[in-house]
Amino acid sequence: MACFQMGSCHAVPMTLFKNNRNKVCKALLDNSLDSLKLGSGQLLILLEGGKDQSLYNTDVDYVFRQESYFQYMFGAKEPGCYGILSIDVKTAQPTSVLFVPRLPEEYETWMGALLKPEEFKAMYEVDEVYYVDELEAYLEKTAPKLILTLSGTNSDSGLTMQPPEFAGKEKYVTNCDLLYPILSECRVIKSKEEIEVLRYVAKVSSDAHIKVMQFIRPGRMEYEGESVFLHHAYAVGGCRHASYTCICGSGTNSAILHYGHAGAPNNRPIQNGEMCLFDMGANYCGYAADITCSFPANGKFTEDQKFIYNAVLAARNAVMETARDGVSWVDMHKLSGRVLLERLKAGGMLNGDVDEMLEAGLSGVFQPHGLGHLIGLDVHDVGGYLPAEPRRPSEPWLSKLRFARILKAGMYVTIEPGCYFIKQLMDKALADPQIRKYINVEMFERFRNFGGVRIEDDVLITETGTENFAIVPRTVEEIEATMASK
Repeated sequence: MACFQMGSCHAVPMTLFKNNRNKVCKALLDNSLDSLKLGSGQLLILLEGGKDQSLYNTDVDYVFRQESYFQYMFGAKEPGCYGILSIDVKTAQPTSVLFVPRLPEEYETWMGALLKPEEFKAMYEVDEVYYVDELEAYLEKTAPKLILTLSGTNSDSGLTMQPPEFAGKEKYVTNCDLLYPILSECRVIKSKEEIEVLRYVAKVSSDAHIKVMQFIRPGRMEYEGESVFLHHAYAVGGCRHASYTCICGSGTNSAILHYGHAGAPNNRPIQNGEMCLFDMGANYCGYAADITCSFPANGKFTEDQKFIYNAVLAARNAVMETARDGVSWVDMHKLSGRVLLERLKAGGMLNGDVDEMLEAGLSGVFQPHGLGHLIGLDVHDVGGYLPAEPRRPSEPWLSKLRFARILKAGMYVTIEPGCYFIKQLMDKALADPQIRKYINVEMFERFRNFGGVRIEDDVLITETGTENFAIVPRTVEEIEATMASK
């Protein structure tokens, strides 16, 4: 059986991608066949894979990562490919066709063996393989009634995928809008095989996080923790890529939501008595993990650190116990915010009615981001705001939600409540009488340089509840015991 596998690490069968293709074919015909009015004949889905990207104008390339929709359908490692799913409308049977670049003989000298089409066919278990320069002839021979290409706007980035260009395109009827919501929705519900890959990469990431927690101590640099994570993920888990830039914040940096970027490259020494917030996820065969652990640098929580951490943990636990098929994600965000405010009130930081606090948007002062996001082949996976799904909420404290859907069994999401003390948001809250009236200002100010806490798990939604793939210490006692075992 053909598979993707790094050494003796998890084997990803090529049947995963074949099943994905069949799923897309069925969804397309179930949802759109009547509107297409094709009668009989060939319907083609034509996708373009990712391309090599040079580092500016140099001859050095970024390490290639396949475009996610193409990965979902074909699982091909190589750049410069095209893929076709040829569907006989009468029989609903799809034929998979991969087009690979025809590389010059010199390639073999510098880059290794030139594989033949039949070798690609065996490697990826597709029905046919041709060279990219044979695409035009293939289309002429097939004479499709309609070619569906892919174009759509990502609701997280706001960037629009452009439909592919190919030789002879002007000869055919093409549609670049129909496929995007159907293919995106297929990616939302994970297959059994996808779930096993996601379980694997989450376990690798969890183990790497534990290694980091056991390594960190006052005096280490933030980036040293990043390096421990990346080393374990690759050396032990076979994960060449991280799913996003590692966030390794300590002290006040732990309140910077997307710390670790080029301008702040995890380059601060970790101080005794501070909290660390490390948000890191490995990537295997394109599938992502996204886990955050928050812990004290010296391995022992102070009372203030326990207070904030346990407030976030209570919010996380409430969502984990309530989320299931049929539950609103917006309601889960509201539940998380309510529990956080209740805990902050119980600890003396807030005063007043929690319902009024929620209505005033006070929750967003402490957690300015959404509760979580879909995750899969992209760390912020597609499917959040498709045309048939609820629109983004307009209330300021809900507007950052990356999706507002009703949860379905088979969805894979992050659950990541947090509590942060961000100077700009603190100042803004204190300057607003409608927010300030709920705040114990003296205690609030005591936490100005605290930083933040986030607890992020990777969670499969089931018919009856949730299954958490992030296997890391979560309680104060578990974290302290883990860090003491280093």
